Amino acid sequence: MKRFFQPVPKDGSPAKKRPAASASSDSDSLGGDAPALSPAAAACAIGEGDSPPAPREEEPRRFVTWNANSLLLRMKSDWPAFCQFVSRVDPDVICVQEVRMPAAGSKGAPKNPGQLKDDTSSSRDEKQVVLRALSSPPFKDYRVWWSLSDSKYAGTAMIIKKKFEPKKVSFNLDRTSSKHEPDGRVIIAEFESFLLLNTYAPNNGWKEEENSFQRRRKWDKRMLEFVQQVDKPLIWCGDLNVSHEEIDVSHPDFFSSAKLNGYIPPNKEDCGQPGFTLSERRRFGNILSQGKLVDAYRYLHKEKDMDCGFSWSGHPIGKYRGKRMRIDYFLVSEKLKDQIVSCDIHGRGIELEGFYGSDHCPVSLELSEEVEAPKPKSSN
Repeated sequence: MKRFFQPVPKDGSPAKKRPAASASSDSDSLGGDAPALSPAAAACAIGEGDSPPAPREEEPRRFVTWNANSLLLRMKSDWPAFCQFVSRVDPDVICVQEVRMPAAGSKGAPKNPGQLKDDTSSSRDEKQVVLRALSSPPFKDYRVWWSLSDSKYAGTAMIIKKKFEPKKVSFNLDRTSSKHEPDGRVIIAEFESFLLLNTYAPNNGWKEEENSFQRRRKWDKRMLEFVQQVDKPLIWCGDLNVSHEEIDVSHPDFFSSAKLNGYIPPNKEDCGQPGFTLSERRRFGNILSQGKLVDAYRYLHKEKDMDCGFSWSGHPIGKYRGKRMRIDYFLVSEKLKDQIVSCDIHGRGIELEGFYGSDHCPVSLELSEEVEAPKPKSSN
């Protein structure tokens, strides 16, 4: 059973018991009816000559990740329903993949991956759709960072409540460069006690000669190096384009034997559905092990859930109907695993309920506040 503690207010009075609140309620304020301590009593409480500890800066604790499969299309058709979801879950941070909005910059000129394209009539209209959507409730209380591709392909966004100010935001795995990753696949927000990494992993593809296998291997190698070198606890989320175990797909035999136009790769470990090949799954397992990372959803949900245990679903019409995979994740450093309160997949069924027009549904994570061991009371 998890226990939660609230900090004692600065006046020394006991914190009120937090009432049960709905997911969309405002943050509760702390207060107390007990009289303030006298200066002498306060000095005894903290020790003569000591300064009271500075209050720790509040940090995000509720997160959502979602592959929107074109954020612009979602804003034009499914946005009211997604806004209701955001209001209900009330995340502090929303990480989006497959934004599919082109970076600023005219044709043939250098691009600015941190800004939306607006140098043509159509791009200005599209930008206005996005800005209107993100300046209306519930998003008016958030700030957005973009990492965009040169065209309507890939791209990521990180949408953070304005009351949480990252110490630094980077767009490259080396975290020292202002340069963005190709296709806008990475955003890293650094907070006081953790790093938040949002990635859109490249698809493995079907054929060796198309260089997609090599591209994915190189990506996995870089991710392995990154997780081994981070200097703070890590929260890594996004569309990671891999299902780790058989429990993470609805039909293991179907995905293991999948082919594109009858093609069979030379190496049997590259055979099967992209995202479920043996080589990808082994590399992913190694990243988890070497990076000391915990799959937050599987940490809490040990059994296979055929109704709402998958974040990607095949098209409702055709051979992929009902075929589903869990490829969207929250991975957290082992140091954070005891703070995991919940990790939920919010879509269900083969009719894509809760997917908001995408082929992926949102996944959420909630962490508790870090609890420090109480200091022993003085005998004086």
